[in-house]
Amino acid sequence: MKKNNVTVLGVMSGTSLDGLDLALCHFKKEKDRWEYEVLETKTIPYPHTIGGQLYDSIHYSGEKLAALDSQFAKLMANLINKFLGDVKIKPDYIASHGHTVFHQPSCRFTTQIGSGAVIAALTGITTISDFRSTDVALGGQGAPLVPMGDELLFGNYRACLNLGGFANISYSFGNRRIAYDISPCNLPLNQLAIQMGLTFDRDGTIAAQSHPDKNLIAELNQLEYYQKEPPKSLGYEWLQASFLPILERADISIPQKMRSVIEHIVIQLSDVINALPIGDVMITGGGAHNKFLINRLKSLTDKKLIIPEKRIVNFKEAIIFALLGTLRVREEVNCYASVTGASKDSCCGAIYYGRS
Repeated sequence: MKKNNVTVLGVMSGTSLDGLDLALCHFKKEKDRWEYEVLETKTIPYPHTIGGQLYDSIHYSGEKLAALDSQFAKLMANLINKFLGDVKIKPDYIASHGHTVFHQPSCRFTTQIGSGAVIAALTGITTISDFRSTDVALGGQGAPLVPMGDELLFGNYRACLNLGGFANISYSFGNRRIAYDISPCNLPLNQLAIQMGLTFDRDGTIAAQSHPDKNLIAELNQLEYYQKEPPKSLGYEWLQASFLPILERADISIPQKMRSVIEHIVIQLSDVINALPIGDVMITGGGAHNKFLINRLKSLTDKKLIIPEKRIVNFKEAIIFALLGTLRVREEVNCYASVTGASKDSCCGAIYYGRS
């Protein structure tokens, strides 16, 4: 039987590697409309050792990656149990995105580690994970997945822009939902900050004190990805192969690289936003806290940029994955072919049952 009232824990590990986002949500379906309430949220920073392993995992052997898959899931399960013990609420389901290691939809594979089976076994709660593989098997990009939630939960906004490790946009066009990755965002900025002994450039302060390098910006803007038509998506492999080598070759200071990357990002974002027949854009994700980046973006567009309450900014993806898990259990579509380019809409995610 399909439940119209459920409590679900959304678990998100983003490409920025800043920690594990937990969003405990209550969903209620009224006729054809989903209502939601965010009960509790928390971001738990990763221990230094596991953060380093996740960062390096793209280079691991198969055996080492399989071990990390289990180890990371055990860590997530322990953090989840502690979180649920503190809030004293047991959800009906856990919906876990996992951590993306490989994403090569053109080769028909994508890999998110953080075993759903381990989480279900150690929490005793039915867990939905591996949300991308079915869509990729159907010929899709397997990303972005949040547009379903954008439409069902945040449909009052004409467009939704998420500034995470990569920047992606979602909007309705006619009777279709369109979405795709626009450009890198926090990932290269954070990697530059790490070279200065920081985890990130708070508010974009360091970047704001420097000046952009026109040659670097021009080279970044000429990357082939920006000429492709949607559906399209970005992965860390692309960043390492195509984007970061350009930064490394640039013979300028790190602050100047930061400033140039921000200018590149806002050029790509504004080109997309300005071409859309919309008046307002909701902005979420860690990049929404980068005051300098947001101010630069405002200077390049006349669209109304709306930054919602902090909880939505920080936990929107975890909230949406909680909904995607709910739809999976209900055996309803949770992935649009119009977004990913798959051969058909699908119901994505693997279900691992907890103890009864």
